[in-house]
Amino acid sequence: MDDARQQQAASAHRVLAALRASFDAAAAALAARCSEGGKLNARKLDAEQVPSFELAWAGAELLAAETGMAALQADAPAVAVDLALIFCVEAATAVVARLETLYLELGLSLAPLRELQSQPAWDGLRRDAGGARALEAAGRAVALSDGEVGPTELDEPHALAQEAFRRFSAEVVAPQAEAIHRDDLTIPESLLQPLREMGVFGLAIPEKFGGSSPDDREDTLLMVVVTEALSEGSLAAAGSLITRPEILSRALMAGGTDAQKAEWLPKLAAGNPLCAIAITEPDYGSDVAGLALKGVRVDGGWRLTGAKTWCTFAGKAGVLMVVTRTDPDRSLGHKGLSLLLVEKPSYEGHDFEYVQDGGGTLAGRAIPTIGYRGMHSFDLSFENFFVPDANVVGGEAGLGKGFYLTMAGMVGGRMQTAARACGVMRAALRAAIRYTGDRKVFGSALAEFPLTLAKLARMGARLAACRQLAYSVARLVDTGAGRMEASLVKLLACRSAELVTREALQLHGGMGYAEETAVSRYFVDARVLSIFEGAEETLALKVVARSLMERALGIAPSGA
Repeated sequence: MDDARQQQAASAHRVLAALRASFDAAAAALAARCSEGGKLNARKLDAEQVPSFELAWAGAELLAAETGMAALQADAPAVAVDLALIFCVEAATAVVARLETLYLELGLSLAPLRELQSQPAWDGLRRDAGGARALEAAGRAVALSDGEVGPTELDEPHALAQEAFRRFSAEVVAPQAEAIHRDDLTIPESLLQPLREMGVFGLAIPEKFGGSSPDDREDTLLMVVVTEALSEGSLAAAGSLITRPEILSRALMAGGTDAQKAEWLPKLAAGNPLCAIAITEPDYGSDVAGLALKGVRVDGGWRLTGAKTWCTFAGKAGVLMVVTRTDPDRSLGHKGLSLLLVEKPSYEGHDFEYVQDGGGTLAGRAIPTIGYRGMHSFDLSFENFFVPDANVVGGEAGLGKGFYLTMAGMVGGRMQTAARACGVMRAALRAAIRYTGDRKVFGSALAEFPLTLAKLARMGARLAACRQLAYSVARLVDTGAGRMEASLVKLLACRSAELVTREALQLHGGMGYAEETAVSRYFVDARVLSIFEGAEETLALKVVARSLMERALGIAPSGA
């Protein structure tokens, strides 16, 4: 790192330190407003949703900037330093604006923020690291990078996995992605079978159960690396296949009986059957505690009646993890929920009806969507559908624990979604680099114009920051921590995917709006990322902001 970059990095660290102190003050003040007797109060939290949302986003942007700057080594490539500084400038500017809003709302003095903005380090950093000349230079470096920005140092096993799945994604997934999207096809066996053979469905399952995860620890980083690589080829046709076995296998490992683990984990690892997760209901969305699909105890098992929606891959799946209300007392909220494994035949089409020998029925219909085609999300209707006692996760001891077992899988699911966002961003950035290098306008390549280079620089900076944060949080999750951070990186990466794919499409001009151009698919696919695995509003309010306030109060974090 040369002297100029060292000075800019030093300024960035000073700015971030000042922002962290101001952020902590805002978190403490908001926590005081939302608490009663030293504990957060649900009614007060709901009344402060707007400032809580700002707090969560400020926390996400600030942590990403801090993580990116902290990762820089003295011998870091110039482009890595420049992109980290660019994101730092943009994130710090956004955080200042959010904190000003919070300080005004909370009645705090704006003096600390005004003091920061009056310091020479602030103006110098914005000029030297985030100004037009810096963006142009960084954009040229990004154009030469072919999208290889962000963390590139992996140990040998992870590097080999990344290389293998990137190759598979480019050579097998990407050539089929357009047809799957435009013709609204179900993911074909020509993709599923080789992925089974590569062990994709067992990434979260210990080796002793037929998976590829170590028996003595988790390897979230491997899941992130593989997911990112597959999502670059297609979010819907490959990158999202891991999420459902990830959630179900973690739920089984957290609360399944020994017999259930022995029966189901090897099957899930082999991708036979494929699985789906049925949580959301038409009237409740992300409000898991309000779920109403009813399970009534009968001789030998349970009869399910009710509806689920947005159940991805429900047609193709041979087993569904269904969050079911097994206690009729609705006042119990999430404590009355259990997990039931619903077995069914696999169907290729966009609708199905399965009638059991005893007359119970399960019907499904694929929901037409603007993107994320291939797996298809289904409306499901259960009518007196029988599930044996053996398929209650955890058996009798698992009744009432469905919410907690589901949450055991959601941390991994959110990390995987952040990785999906990074893969889509990388695909979009690479497409933009190629197109702007080839496209001639007004006698020059589009990539020669300063505004194009500034766009590429900002896209590269955002991708690099999200990748760095995702990889860092993956390692944190493997220590048993990182629940809030997993939600935070999902929050940031998914919104960033919308921004990056939007700019990539814009740089393609009219061709970006054509379905025959892959970047149009990246754009519509990216839009779903902020919605599933926890809508960004729910994550921001119920997990990130709440956890930040709990930390400010010095109390143990609640589950989410």
